[in-house]
Amino acid sequence: MDDSTAVVTGATSGIGRAVAAACADEGAHVVACARDADEIADVVAEIEASGGTATGVRADVRDEFDVERLVETAARVAGDGIEYVFANAGVFHGSPGDEPIDAESYSTYDDHLRTNGRGVFATIKEAKPHLTDSARVIVPTGSVARDAKAGIGSYAVSKATAEAVARAFAVDIEQTVGCVDPGQVATDLSGPDGRAPEDVAPLFLWAATEADPEELDGAVLGLREWKMATR
Repeated sequence: MDDSTAVVTGATSGIGRAVAAACADEGAHVVACARDADEIADVVAEIEASGGTATGVRADVRDEFDVERLVETAARVAGDGIEYVFANAGVFHGSPGDEPIDAESYSTYDDHLRTNGRGVFATIKEAKPHLTDSARVIVPTGSVARDAKAGIGSYAVSKATAEAVARAFAVDIEQTVGCVDPGQVATDLSGPDGRAPEDVAPLFLWAATEADPEELDGAVLGLREWKMATR
């Protein structure tokens, strides 16, 4: 990833933060965004303290004008195009397992879809004019997008939407767009159980740099494919 530019949304916590740090460790200039400016500043400071380079942008993926400003900033940093986009921004209103969809409010449903689904759409759409021909866009997902699980509510609907968005872009643009399913990861969003974000960040980097683009494009790759490819 030396001398490349990687855009990471949702970069202040969980998988997004771990992926941002991992990209910087591999030599990419990371353009990191989230809704809290102070937290973004902390991420940039951590990356720079570890010898990496980063630019922080306060941006809300629910706002396409924020996303436009984010990718334009990244394009100026890159000069010759953005090579990697990690559309990690996401929300889960409630506690996993305790949010049946029939009890959800319309506002919760709408924000899940707007952030986790439409946010992915805005991220890829606004990044498209600035991507290199060989760029890869990585969208995190989970099994709940395909296999129903009680108490997950419209979060699962939003992840299915994100997968569908990725597949649609995969067939309509020349760059590689695919999803990565890291299994259960311990984050503020999904709860304390599962692997540490730092342990799955290499999976995301593998998908972005080494996975067969034909196998990734429009598909979902996970721990099994990563382990088989790297064993």
